[in-house]
Amino acid sequence: MAVDRKHVIAEAIVDVVARDRVEQVGEVAAQDLDVAAGELAGDDRDPIAVGVDHGLVVPAGLQQRVEPVAGAVSMALYLAAGAAGLPVFTPIGAPGVARFFGPTGGYLIAYPAAAYVAGALTQRSLSFAGRWLAGVAGIAIIYIGGIAQLFLLSGGIVRAVQLGVIPFAAVDVVKAFIAAAITAPRMARRDS
Repeated sequence: MAVDRKHVIAEAIVDVVARDRVEQVGEVAAQDLDVAAGELAGDDRDPIAVGVDHGLVVPAGLQQRVEPVAGAVSMALYLAAGAAGLPVFTPIGAPGVARFFGPTGGYLIAYPAAAYVAGALTQRSLSFAGRWLAGVAGIAIIYIGGIAQLFLLSGGIVRAVQLGVIPFAAVDVVKAFIAAAITAPRMARRDS
């Protein structure tokens, strides 16, 4: 009888772990769709457009049901889809892999790191302020990638900051605030 009990307990543990993994895969796929929709909703008149994309990368890391690595993987899969030519990036700009060599390439390449950093920091503090600061840190990672790429293309750090940070920083701080607010209900569900 003791063997049967252990077997039942082991099966229950495997079932819970498997169900949790399936939920994480579903959430990762949903995050990819959210970011793709955000990119497509961006301003297609500007190669460094103000879209909702950065504001959707950060929640990929902030969601506590998904580990930071899973948030980073979701963004890597999103980038792979774009590199393969799927229409997930803002309509203006080069298609496929070529997008990574244009003015937005550095921002895009930073998405997985941004999601990971936001998620790792959120695990340290579940408060609203902690999630907001984690979101700001994630967006800062995106800016570091963007500035690096723009520096290579423009030849100067000042010009890179003028083109890629100054016009967008205030809006992105608000996006981090919104990301912290919208992740709260998902985080509360985890605790219940």
